Amino acid sequence: MTIQQLYYAIVIADTGSMNKAAEILYVSQPSLTSAIQDLEKSIGITIFNRSGRGITITNDGKEFLLYARQVYSEFENLQKRYNGSEDIKIKFSISAQHYSFAVKAFVEMVKQFDTSKYEFAMMETKTRDVINDVANGKSEIGILYLSDFNRNVILKQLRTNRLDFHKLVDCQPFVYLWKGHPLADKKSIRFEELKDYPCLAFDQGDNGSFYFTEEILSTNEYERLIRTNDRATNLNLMVGLNGYTLCSGIICEELNGDDFVAVPYEPDEMNPGDTMEIGYIVQSNSILSNPAELYIEELKKYLHL
Repeated sequence: MTIQQLYYAIVIADTGSMNKAAEILYVSQPSLTSAIQDLEKSIGITIFNRSGRGITITNDGKEFLLYARQVYSEFENLQKRYNGSEDIKIKFSISAQHYSFAVKAFVEMVKQFDTSKYEFAMMETKTRDVINDVANGKSEIGILYLSDFNRNVILKQLRTNRLDFHKLVDCQPFVYLWKGHPLADKKSIRFEELKDYPCLAFDQGDNGSFYFTEEILSTNEYERLIRTNDRATNLNLMVGLNGYTLCSGIICEELNGDDFVAVPYEPDEMNPGDTMEIGYIVQSNSILSNPAELYIEELKKYLHL
């Protein structure tokens, strides 16, 4: 097994095609096929199933590629640190559901580094993408929440992808809305009081299951529902349309501004609440990088843990 073979397997998996991978790698397809066959023979498993329709990754291959990405990522970091080049930057990325506190912690972490030597990325994205990004090594850490409703489904996804969930904090649900909203001054808000206003929910894609939604009470019937994929858009719609969203109540005014309030959600028999258990996910048995450790420290500091 060689580093080059690992890289070949990763590129094939990313492109889903021997032909495309060969073009990217500037090698002939027969040479690429031979290299992968030699790799599979040396490790005793089949990584890719080949057919007239192209390639698919076997279950053994998925597990192998998880470790291959980790090894190749560390190899790249080793090269960057010791090859004498000052132009190559160390990469560090976070993928998260749409939480302002996660962005705030990222800001404070980045401040501790010379950004000319790092390539940082903070991606607020779909729940499924948070899991996939960490599983395939695109991001080192993912931020998401569990609840009684989604716990079994999310944890199954994490186990399948060899990811661990680390709890940070438990949160009761809040209704997040503009200070000028007719309900903004209430001490608590019941679900029936929200029926005349549009609920703002983050879009989870065409194959998005309601188990992957970022908002609690995803199975409720909303008379008015608007989907977005951007936190800034949500804030604009809260002002323009008196919209609202259901959230953890952990709001960073420094980033979101002080024109919005989080009012406790008041559950009832028909519309019960659900505790949000917010945490971070990482690859199982992984050794965290320095930026990752500092990021988790900043999360805990902001959450007063």
